[in-house]
Amino acid sequence: MAAGTPRLGTVLVARLDNAGDVLLAGPAIRAVAASAREVVLLTGPNGGAAAQLLPGVDQVLEWRAPWIDPDPLPLTRPHVERLASLAEKAAPELAVIFTSFHQSSLPLALLLRLAGVPRIAAISEDYPGSLLDVRHIVDETVDVPEAERMLGLARAAGFELPPGDDGALAVRRPLPSVDQFTGPPGYVVVHPGTSAPARAWPAEHHARTVRDLALAGLRVVVTGDPDEQALTAQVAGAYGTDLGGVTTFPELAAVLAGASAVVVANTGPAHLAAAVGTPVVSLFAPVVPAERWAPYRVPVVLLGDQRAPCQGSRARVCPIPGHPCLSSVSSDEVVGTVLGLIAAQRDGSGRGPSGVTEGAR
Repeated sequence: MAAGTPRLGTVLVARLDNAGDVLLAGPAIRAVAASAREVVLLTGPNGGAAAQLLPGVDQVLEWRAPWIDPDPLPLTRPHVERLASLAEKAAPELAVIFTSFHQSSLPLALLLRLAGVPRIAAISEDYPGSLLDVRHIVDETVDVPEAERMLGLARAAGFELPPGDDGALAVRRPLPSVDQFTGPPGYVVVHPGTSAPARAWPAEHHARTVRDLALAGLRVVVTGDPDEQALTAQVAGAYGTDLGGVTTFPELAAVLAGASAVVVANTGPAHLAAAVGTPVVSLFAPVVPAERWAPYRVPVVLLGDQRAPCQGSRARVCPIPGHPCLSSVSSDEVVGTVLGLIAAQRDGSGRGPSGVTEGAR
């Protein structure tokens, strides 16, 4: 908001999907926080842990949106009434609804309007009628990084980043100590899990990468969720430190912050690595555009055929036999990219904070 503009009271911001999406909303949320006395973040159950780490957030509410969740619950009156109760208790003066380009903001706008929220801002290609007070229209034929797309909505609603905020992803500091898990900083993190099979690189490729990185003299830490422990054990083998299911979300952030580089697919920990400033070797399946979803404002090397037939399909399960976009990437290529990225950072020749390069495909 402009200088001299009275601060708002409570602003409810919403991002209802996954941890990575919530982290990408961080710059826009900080812009809102600069002009609000309190920021309440409404998120889904998969984004709550990330929400707790965002600077500028005073309170986190969780509600599972049936039109966004990949395993949706029925939309029932009691479920809607729970959202209404959360919104009424928060009593925001304004709600800002952040969505991806393929999501509609209008279902949540309708429910928040029924809950008495007096002003609502969102991106909407569809005519919103009286559901929105600020309707921000963007050209979705142009791929813009998600963090910048959401910051554009914040600006349309009257919010600007404060002076000195560079708009990069960020988490609350200090992070917890994780030396008991990892030893001193300077290791490589390999995160083999994904939220969608279409984005996964084969486990045996990951395992070979861990072995070869270790044989090259690097310490390797393998991370994953509790339900990925069989995968992380296979990938770590005898060469890596297996932290599958061991860390909390803040501890995972700290593990990533201590790494020289992270090998990860297009999934939440890629954005968490960006939020702690760690370079990323991104095994990126082009089911969504890398221009929108690549790790933001950190040195990144994209691997994977970005022109594969699955391009732009948003598929959760690969529709192409053989999964060619990622199966074509060799472990040798990943190891060489990791070593090159680390060397570039050490000698100062790495790309700048927004540098994204694409591996030879």
